[in-house]
Amino acid sequence: MMGKQITMQHRSVFLGVFGDSPVNRIMDFLIVNDGLDYSMTEIARNSGVGYTTIKSFWKVLVREKIVRLTREIGKAKLYKLNKQNTAVKHLIKLYWSITKKELGKMVSKKVIVI
Repeated sequence: MMGKQITMQHRSVFLGVFGDSPVNRIMDFLIVNDGLDYSMTEIARNSGVGYTTIKSFWKVLVREKIVRLTREIGKAKLYKLNKQNTAVKHLIKLYWSITKKELGKMVSKKVIVI
């Protein structure tokens, strides 16, 4: 099954600022869906990135300790962001800071009619 397409309407603030690249889509998905671990197939499907594309850079993310293997279920290897990595900590902080700033702009533009 092909990954879902992320439309401009559903694109996150992070992707709007830093660009809609495969690596950024992966980071976007893993930051927002922080509570669980995922197989590469699930990450591909949920981030809208092709599995072959993920395979082209996944080893770098593992080697640089951006993502970490959490467990194996049969042949499936499950991963999540490595929140012990200083760069990942900063990325997560930046992600939510940008998102909150943009949300604040959106809220301030709304006019509430009673």
